[in-house]
Amino acid sequence: MHAGKFGTAINCMDGRVQLPVINWMKDKYGLDYVDMITEPGPDGTLPNGRPGQVESIKSRVMISVNAHGSQTILVAAHHDCAGNPVSKEEHIRMIGDFLKEIRSWGLPVKDIIGVWINGDWAVEPIDQA
Repeated sequence: MHAGKFGTAINCMDGRVQLPVINWMKDKYGLDYVDMITEPGPDGTLPNGRPGQVESIKSRVMISVNAHGSQTILVAAHHDCAGNPVSKEEHIRMIGDFLKEIRSWGLPVKDIIGVWINGDWAVEPIDQA
């Protein structure tokens, strides 16, 4: 285990959303570090992903959980996403589906949450369990 408290973010590769998510997770959960797993439009991975893409994300989440002791997993989607250009409502539905998938992995974590990053680049929680 590494010193410090880790969380894990499954986030878009879009550079505009990295700092808002990192800062929000650090503030909300008292984290020292946020492991970033980035994909273009990651919330669309389940319905639109390439074969093996979900497994790749899962393997990276497992490294964060097992090696860094991450206790929080976040799935983010954002306004003006080029990787998954759908409505906010569709993003939120897709995040919900992805959260169900992650919960099915049986990870030893405290929080699995979804967030929406709005047009002002502010984080809005949309699902927690």
